[in-house]
Amino acid sequence: MNSMLRKSVLGIAGLAVAGGLAAGPLNHDTTTGTTTPAAVQADKPDTGALTPHGVQGAQSRIDLNAEQTSNAKAIIAATKKTGMDERAAVVSIATALQESKLENLGHLGDRNDHDSQGLFQQRPSSGWGTVEQITNPEYATTAFLNGLKQIDGWQNLPLTVAAQKVQVSAYPDHYAQWEQQAADLVTQHWNS
Repeated sequence: MNSMLRKSVLGIAGLAVAGGLAAGPLNHDTTTGTTTPAAVQADKPDTGALTPHGVQGAQSRIDLNAEQTSNAKAIIAATKKTGMDERAAVVSIATALQESKLENLGHLGDRNDHDSQGLFQQRPSSGWGTVEQITNPEYATTAFLNGLKQIDGWQNLPLTVAAQKVQVSAYPDHYAQWEQQAADLVTQHWNS
């Protein structure tokens, strides 16, 4: 196939795909025999609002098991309960991905960082709550979000800066690597 014809065929195929995506899927009504455009799902978060600064640096991603997915959903539910938005959920999930890989960790013995526990590796000795509280996903998320609310203009800060201001980590730049996966999880589960 010559290159001119190939470009034309690919261009037409691209328009057909783009047109199909813009129109959305079709629903066939078996009672009337008509086909109508399906409703476009408008209840997904605006991805631009989830990562308003883009993502910083190389991104990490892990496969989540059922418990980790459940913890991500618990963070989203707690975020909604506090009245905060999807961006707050992204910051929270990225922080928990860095701190615990979304595992609700108890005391790890010799591998423990002081008395850090739970999804956010919060410390009872630093005033985050009791062990029972900080290992409760709703409580731990609410405590994290309460800290986030105290940061003036947190919504306008890069994720890693906002997370660091709450967490005060020895590795402040590490939160950034989880922003895309956190945004993907919020997009997937915000309305589930």
